[in-house]
Amino acid sequence: MMEQLSLFDDREQTAPLASRLRPESLDEYVGQSHLVGEGKILRRLIETDQVSSMIFWGPPGVGKTTLARIIARQTRAEFVEFSAVASGIKEVKAVMNQAEQNRRIGIRTLLFTDEIHRFNKAQQDAFLPFVEKGSIVLVGATTENPSFEINSALLSRCKVFILKALEEEDLVRLLWYALKSPKGFGRMETAIEESQLAAIARFANGDARTALNTLEMAVLNGKMNEQAVVCIDSELLAQCMNRRSLLYDKNGEEHYNLISALHKSMRNSDPDAAVYWVCRMLDGGEDPLYIARRLVRFASEDVGMADPKALPLAVSVYQACHFLGMPECDVHLTHAAVYLSMAPKSNALYEACEACKRDVREYPAEPVPLQIRNAPTKLMKELHYGEGYIYAHDTEEKLSRMQCLPDALAGRRYYRPGGEGQEKIVKERLDEVLAWKRMKEESEAASDGVK
Repeated sequence: MMEQLSLFDDREQTAPLASRLRPESLDEYVGQSHLVGEGKILRRLIETDQVSSMIFWGPPGVGKTTLARIIARQTRAEFVEFSAVASGIKEVKAVMNQAEQNRRIGIRTLLFTDEIHRFNKAQQDAFLPFVEKGSIVLVGATTENPSFEINSALLSRCKVFILKALEEEDLVRLLWYALKSPKGFGRMETAIEESQLAAIARFANGDARTALNTLEMAVLNGKMNEQAVVCIDSELLAQCMNRRSLLYDKNGEEHYNLISALHKSMRNSDPDAAVYWVCRMLDGGEDPLYIARRLVRFASEDVGMADPKALPLAVSVYQACHFLGMPECDVHLTHAAVYLSMAPKSNALYEACEACKRDVREYPAEPVPLQIRNAPTKLMKELHYGEGYIYAHDTEEKLSRMQCLPDALAGRRYYRPGGEGQEKIVKERLDEVLAWKRMKEESEAASDGVK
């Protein structure tokens, strides 16, 4: 290890890898192509020097601070940075007063505030007059929804840009750059496989800082052979990640096997197995939001109207996973997996959807019945649009026999509720509606026969 450390004998190289590789221009910046790619809105604002106050909203490690520094450099503004955690209103006012003095001599101040959602109302209000006068260009970074955490008066004066978690391909490209760049490990020769870099990227889960820190730990603890090549083996890498991510390929067969196991365990009302498969996927480095999306799908596909509360619960769990991320959101995924496992089951909504899609493919352009067409103009009324429409609220039963399906599909049944959970109540209601319509039809037929 002493031999390896001698390779980093200057002060610049002893700084953390993530700090050494911090991009200095948009061309070096990785990710957020929807904002800073060629021709995109934020890039145009920066290149034309028309930057105004803004909020960067996104998860940790996606480049919020780095982007603010690039903006300050490329727009020739004085960059001032402080954290909401360590700064009070006294510090805010001091910075604002200095910014006002700078403005009077033609110097703009870009004030970057990390974790801006942690400022209280009084602290946030202190920014307002200086933002309005243009004394500062405020760039705030937050991991929380700014609609809830930032004063509306301040938020209305800022453009919100949403930064996304980095894609796995972005992180792999960044890791290769770290290995080749003189600012990274370019001064040494490192033996590492592309599959190992992909495993680090999966483990980082969209966080560039985590990816670079993991790579740095692996390289500094790698074994140097006789040719002075630092070798990274899979066992060492697994220890650095404290996970078995190398056993789990999110694009491979095991990925689909595990999500299938989770789905079928919940369908079989087995909460223990469901929790096990959730933990297996998380342990392997699976994106918790992917698992949450599958739970949302299950809530309608396999529970449906048997427990209408299942879907909003699953959506709430997805939002909790988005807000917290790993490792805290594991308990929320467990919550949903257990709830869905124990909920009464019905696939009636799924069957209705599939049956209807088959008919839509076979009858792709059936005309809307005249009686339920909109008739906002005189011409449409002359063409009998809306003629015969019955407003259900005007009837005693709040029902009518009016046909709402196209003629070719009249009488078709898609939704056939089962008798499990609350869907039993829905089934009883639907049976009553259908029975009433049959009775009315028979009554009208008998009346016509008398005539």
